[in-house]
Amino acid sequence: MADPLYFLRGESLAAAQILAFDWSQTDLGPPEKWPSALKTAVSIMLASHFPKAIVWGPGMLTIHNDAFRPILGRKPLAIGRSFRDVWAETWDGISDIVARAFNGEATFIENFPLVINRHGYDEEAHFTFCYSPIRDENGDVAGMMDTVIEVSQTVATQRRMAVVNGELAHRMKNMVTVIGAIASQTLRNANDLSEAQLALQQRLTALGHAQQLLTNSNVGTVKVRDISSFALEAVSVDPDQIDIDGPDMWLAEKQALSLALVINELATNSFKYGALSLRSGKVSIAWEVSGVDEEFSFLWKESGGPPAEPPARKGFGTTLLERVAPLDFHGTADLFYGAEGFRYDLRTSRKALTG
Repeated sequence: MADPLYFLRGESLAAAQILAFDWSQTDLGPPEKWPSALKTAVSIMLASHFPKAIVWGPGMLTIHNDAFRPILGRKPLAIGRSFRDVWAETWDGISDIVARAFNGEATFIENFPLVINRHGYDEEAHFTFCYSPIRDENGDVAGMMDTVIEVSQTVATQRRMAVVNGELAHRMKNMVTVIGAIASQTLRNANDLSEAQLALQQRLTALGHAQQLLTNSNVGTVKVRDISSFALEAVSVDPDQIDIDGPDMWLAEKQALSLALVINELATNSFKYGALSLRSGKVSIAWEVSGVDEEFSFLWKESGGPPAEPPARKGFGTTLLERVAPLDFHGTADLFYGAEGFRYDLRTSRKALTG
């Protein structure tokens, strides 16, 4: 004689729970008397390693396999309970899809968002699933098969990638604009092609170093100290001639790029005309926040070099120092020329640094 419980044979936990459940209190009755269509569906479901649940009859009784258990989390035992009660908190979101399945229409949905409560708190989760009708021996729809996989982590990763790609596109757009302006101004103000080539190379190198720091940053800001050090690398400054001092402070993208260009410009000019043109020359780079208004100041100060004189004509560098950088920092800048050397003082409020 055939075993009436053949479809529950195996070592799965779900099969043991189905056998242990008191089905006499439900419309289905004991498993050995279940319709053959349901037995076959349960057998197929239990043999699958893909998360599956069967929803059967007018009471929408739930039967699931082991792979379905992680989706339930810490919810009460779902086997033998109404599918509507199991997912009561999100029933408004899936009831129409369930109804279509019981009307004979299969539905496949990817990355479907649902707010569920399976660990004692509400959370947004995403699922890719198919609700497929199951027909009985007479061809009538008696239930449905829920074949599902949770894709919450995948969706979260896609969202993070969208943010990253958006930020990258934004940075690339800004970079192209900045490079265009630098190239235009450099070529316009250079005395000859050789001078323009060298100046453009140094400025773009400083810009590239700043962009590298921003790319490596997880928060889209960069330390003033790092910007200062990297910007000086573009012009190969002797470390013994430079003193860098200041607290840990961060700059937003636009300000970081601007400061990198400022330092490169100051260093280049110092090599040509200022303190760095002599072995005895020194440059001090310092920044601080002071006063009740928390004013931020960035100071480039030269000493031990020749007297500083204003340039005979204003080119890209002067425009950058006097107008562009103060605008990017929402502050002011002062350039001092004197017998003791050149000094550049950039000031703004602390709250403007990362905004």
